[in-house]
Amino acid sequence: MKSIIPVVMSGIIAVYGLVVSVLIAGGLTPQGYSLFAGFVHLGAGLACGLTGLSAGYAIGIVGESCVRAYVYESKVFVSMVLILIFAEVLGLYGLIVALIMNSRATSLDVCT
Repeated sequence: MKSIIPVVMSGIIAVYGLVVSVLIAGGLTPQGYSLFAGFVHLGAGLACGLTGLSAGYAIGIVGESCVRAYVYESKVFVSMVLILIFAEVLGLYGLIVALIMNSRATSLDVCT
């Protein structure tokens, strides 16, 4: 049962992308959508997507090697969870940057 933790943590990364995509889609308007807002939304999506990709890659490598090591030594579990948390934070940083960018695009788009 402990071997499912990397899978759950990689699923959380997908939720980050879903949150950003819903926020970006909510900011789309057919009238008055500036070029600046479009590029900021593109950058926010890329920031979240690329950090999610790197976090998922790190979680996959660490999860695979630590789950294989856990079969032989149960002390590996704590270090596996710690390294997975550090890998998960990469995706969280991308989510934070994307949220800041999205709020900047919507706040400046209203002023223009």
